[in-house]
Amino acid sequence: MPKPLPRLVVISIRNGSLAAALGFVFLIALYFLGKHPFLFPVYFDFRIVLFTVFMVLGLKELRDDYQQGELSFGQGMMTNLLFTIVFSTLAATLIWTICMLHPKFLSDYIHTAIEQIKSIEPQVIEQLGKDVYERNLQALPATHGSDLALDYLVKSFIISFFISMILSVILRKQPKS
Repeated sequence: MPKPLPRLVVISIRNGSLAAALGFVFLIALYFLGKHPFLFPVYFDFRIVLFTVFMVLGLKELRDDYQQGELSFGQGMMTNLLFTIVFSTLAATLIWTICMLHPKFLSDYIHTAIEQIKSIEPQVIEQLGKDVYERNLQALPATHGSDLALDYLVKSFIISFFISMILSVILRKQPKS
């Protein structure tokens, strides 16, 4: 008989799947409300709140319900890493799928991003460098759904890393000697 999966894995897969579904619904809602979700600055990204909520719930469940109130920093980081792998893989796949099934999602992103870049003031362009500005402006029309999916996946890992460190320290509890 196969050995059951550790609770750490089960909790991470469940929470990662739920967060990916909820996050994707939120992405689609933002898009259909006229705010393309890929054009928000990362510090306004809803994943910060989404990750925090699901990571706290997962770590507290693991610690309080399955480990008699004990949780090490490593267990917290591993739980959150697995959560992020599940979340980012599912969400990136859904983003790539929506780009294939609804091409306007990608074309709206490209069009709006080009408008935003063209609205940058000349003194900012000078600071960035004219060649960087031109290269980014020329590269946008060649963007594919896989580019958006990869961008979402990478940013999810970056956001998750910092939140994971903070939560793993806050929620850890060592055994009493």
